[in-house]
Amino acid sequence: MKTIMLKRVAYNEKGTFGVLIDEPYGHNIPFAVTYELPWRDNQRNISCIPSGKYLCLPKDHADRGLIYELQNVPERTFIQIHIGNEEEDTAGCILIGERFEPIGKDLAVWYSKVAMDEMRVMVGFKQFTLIIEPGRICQ
Repeated sequence: MKTIMLKRVAYNEKGTFGVLIDEPYGHNIPFAVTYELPWRDNQRNISCIPSGKYLCLPKDHADRGLIYELQNVPERTFIQIHIGNEEEDTAGCILIGERFEPIGKDLAVWYSKVAMDEMRVMVGFKQFTLIIEPGRICQ
C-alpha cells in the first residue's frame, strides 16, 4: 500500500501549511502543498487534526469528485483531502494545492484541482496510508 507523508512546515493564526511527500521511506518526492485550519485542540470543524498515521479511503463526493477520507481520526469524522484554497473552503479537512500564494493578507493554496488530479493519478482509486508528522504546530 502506498504511503504519503504530510510534513507541516508553517503556521499562523489563520492556518497550518504543509507539504505532501510521496513514499517518505522511498522516493521522498514532494508533490503538493496543503492548507489546514490552525490547531484548536482538535475541535470539530475549526481545528487541524492530530498528527498520526491514518488509513485514507477513496470516496466519490457529489460536489468534489474523487476525494480521500481519513479513517479513525480521534474524536472526528468525515475528515477528507479535497480541493479548496482557503479557510472558507474547509471545516477541518486538508486542502491540497500546487503552491502557496496570498489572498489579501492571508495565505492560501492555489491550483487545487491540478494538485488533486496529480494525486488521483499517483494514488488511483485505492486506499493509502497518510502519516502526519508530529511537531510543535499541531499535536
